Amino acid sequence: MSATLAYQWFEAGEAVLVDVRTDAERAWVGFVPGAVPVAWKQWPGMDMNPEFDNQVLAAGPADKKVLFLCRSGVRSVAAAKRATELGLQAYNILEGFEGDPDTNAQRNRRGGWRFNGLPWRQG
Repeated sequence: MSATLAYQWFEAGEAVLVDVRTDAERAWVGFVPGAVPVAWKQWPGMDMNPEFDNQVLAAGPADKKVLFLCRSGVRSVAAAKRATELGLQAYNILEGFEGDPDTNAQRNRRGGWRFNGLPWRQG
């Protein structure tokens, strides 16, 4: 789904937003206020988060949609698939937080949460 539609659902209270990036990414790059941090993989080493299932199931009410966000939409696809296996109504946010790289391999210039001017904070 698009970042703008995800934000509409999140803002309306229809969905829980789960940020599956690492703690380091959220701290250094930025985060969405109100998103639930549940890393898919953990820094350093990018090992799978052994508590992912329990953490995502605890992220919010079972009757809400669960929206998954990562840097580019790749880890969040895997997280959304796993959440679906756990019985959640899960969606991947295409282009992620930073969007796809441009011709200079730089992000935040071609799609994504930040590019679309949606709320986020840094620090």
